[in-house]
Amino acid sequence: MYPESYFFQDDKKIPNSKYPVLIYKDYFSERGDPGAEWLEKRFAENDWKNSWRNGVYDYHHYHSNTHEVLGIYKGSALLQLGGENGKKLQVSAGDVIVIPAGVAHKNLGSEDFAVVGAYPRGRSHDMNTGKETERPGADKNIAAVPFPDFDPVEGKKGGLNEIWNRNK
Repeated sequence: MYPESYFFQDDKKIPNSKYPVLIYKDYFSERGDPGAEWLEKRFAENDWKNSWRNGVYDYHHYHSNTHEVLGIYKGSALLQLGGENGKKLQVSAGDVIVIPAGVAHKNLGSEDFAVVGAYPRGRSHDMNTGKETERPGADKNIAAVPFPDFDPVEGKKGGLNEIWNRNK
């Protein structure tokens, strides 16, 4: 399956990334706890670990020290990606979103919404919200984030490897 991809430019508050956000629409069929378990297993098989279950915060935030994957196993949401000038996207159970370090994400409204999140190589994440004091440190962190060894759902052959490698 080939993912949708979305690029976001630096808006002076949110750095965003040279890599696009990738969205695998309706990638998996399991829902609820079986869906969450499937995601945790699939992400771990592809070395995206340190997983958690929850939702997406209702404010713009980004991680400067790691990429992130979100697998939606329940409900739906309207997410805004890329900051205030970014794109609003409707996502639902079955979707998987790969968010590069530096790209803001925010929940604008959801219904019975739950995700599994994870990070390449099980990295820990920081939390940034676009404050002026975060940069240039955040920019330096983003530049140092290692390229993932595997796409979180497709492994070595996945869209991340093909699409992100074009933007190295």
